Amino acid sequence: MAVPKYDEMMVPVLRRIAEAPGETVTSKQLRQFVIGHWGLSDSDVAETISSGFERYANNMLWACTYLKQAKCIESPKRGVYLVTQRGLDLLSSGIEGLDRRALMQYPEFCDFLNRSSKGKGSSEEKGEKPVAQTAIDEEGESPEDTIDEAFRSIETALVTDILEAIMQQSPAFFERLVVQLLLAMGYGDSFDDSGSVTPLSNDGGIDGVIREDKLGFDNIYIQAKRWDLNTSVGRPALQAFVGALTGTGATKGLFITTARFSRGALEYAGMQHAVKLVLVDGDQLARLMIAHNVGVSVRHTYEIKGIDRDYFDIDN
Repeated sequence: MAVPKYDEMMVPVLRRIAEAPGETVTSKQLRQFVIGHWGLSDSDVAETISSGFERYANNMLWACTYLKQAKCIESPKRGVYLVTQRGLDLLSSGIEGLDRRALMQYPEFCDFLNRSSKGKGSSEEKGEKPVAQTAIDEEGESPEDTIDEAFRSIETALVTDILEAIMQQSPAFFERLVVQLLLAMGYGDSFDDSGSVTPLSNDGGIDGVIREDKLGFDNIYIQAKRWDLNTSVGRPALQAFVGALTGTGATKGLFITTARFSRGALEYAGMQHAVKLVLVDGDQLARLMIAHNVGVSVRHTYEIKGIDRDYFDIDN
């Protein structure tokens, strides 16, 4: 099964903490409980968020964080939890599910949600909904999940912008871009002429060359096609490129395009043995440019900080 979201964990986790009122439950015990209660598989347990932290443990900790901010549980020391009278009363009411909307009945939880807006002017002055009101629109997602989703949305939009910008340039510009991208990815040697664009008048089906070693014993030959984004590159185009590679005695070829590859083209590339043929379509091209800072610049940088466990364990 999929790893349960933090809000799905809140009531079961609260029940587990409340099993022995007055006794504490550790984070390790809660992690074991979550695995057993939902029957998580090894692959579920191994699933991580972008930071590398296990998703199930991250969601469990956020469930505890929200329960603690709503004063349903306490944490007398790090990684240890204790149920409060409010938590017991909540369970006694027969509640079956909890989320941020439900926890907003408690003033302390609303204060927690609104805390981040301090010092920025009131929401009413800006014509915005208060944080406590907008937070309920993202139920079930931990803050890390929300950030990851926002990041993916921004990157997807950037991919579109990059491809549209490329299509406004000349084919020669695109060929130079491809060589610059490969150099930024670490291909080529340390010399300035390790990557070059073939003259348009006599390219023989080869648009660029990357010299992999200093003496030029091994080269990567490139065909770069700035074709309409909705175009499908078929098998004949690849056959022509392989023919050009064979004519130069090349063993490595990169066909990179702003368009897409047909199934037949992908199958043909996979069949090649004498020539190593790598295909890069428009979406992958744009994402490689983003990853290696070609044609893009950093607009904002955010740091997400977590508690330094070693610092607080120094006396232990």
